[in-house]
Amino acid sequence: MDANKLSTISKAGTDEAIGAFWDEHDFADYDNPNAPDGEIEFICAVPIERELFAAIERQAQKRGVMIETLVKVWLQEKLLGSASLEASA
Repeated sequence: MDANKLSTISKAGTDEAIGAFWDEHDFADYDNPNAPDGEIEFICAVPIERELFAAIERQAQKRGVMIETLVKVWLQEKLLGSASLEASA
């Protein structure tokens, strides 16, 4: 462990010291059920045809954005469009 980084709860600076701390303490004593959960990003892979990927890549380059950004924007737009259609039906 980096000497400048301490464990958040134990304030220990080494793996051994962290282990010793938790040998003598219970996590339940430090758990805060009111604390917000950490943000977790979910990443998934969707197989697509090579030609489709190439077309998306060209569009992303034209717009000066990463492929992932363009796909996220398009998916969000599609979902918003679908939601508004469902609401009006």
